[in-house]
Amino acid sequence: MARPYTQKFLMELGSRQDDSLGTRLARACIHSNLSSTHIAVALGVTRATIHNWFHGMKIARSRRPIVEAFLKLVLEDTQKGDLPVTNAKQSKHYIEMMLGREI
Repeated sequence: MARPYTQKFLMELGSRQDDSLGTRLARACIHSNLSSTHIAVALGVTRATIHNWFHGMKIARSRRPIVEAFLKLVLEDTQKGDLPVTNAKQSKHYIEMMLGREI
């Protein structure tokens, strides 16, 4: 991926005890190897917002439904074997297929 998650962040996430939506999103996206840039496009937010959510910042109530729907799709596609992707090109393609348009 273009900008991999830091070892420090991965260790922090692994030891985190909460089950917040942001934590579940982070775990699913990292496990799926999806780029935070592509996730941001899919969710209509900035990459910085994605990182804030991954680090524990609360997700606004108005954003929760789309984040929950996105998370559900990622988890289903992981179970089906469509994820994880292996590179940034595949990450982009996955999001484009999800959105039904180029990004």
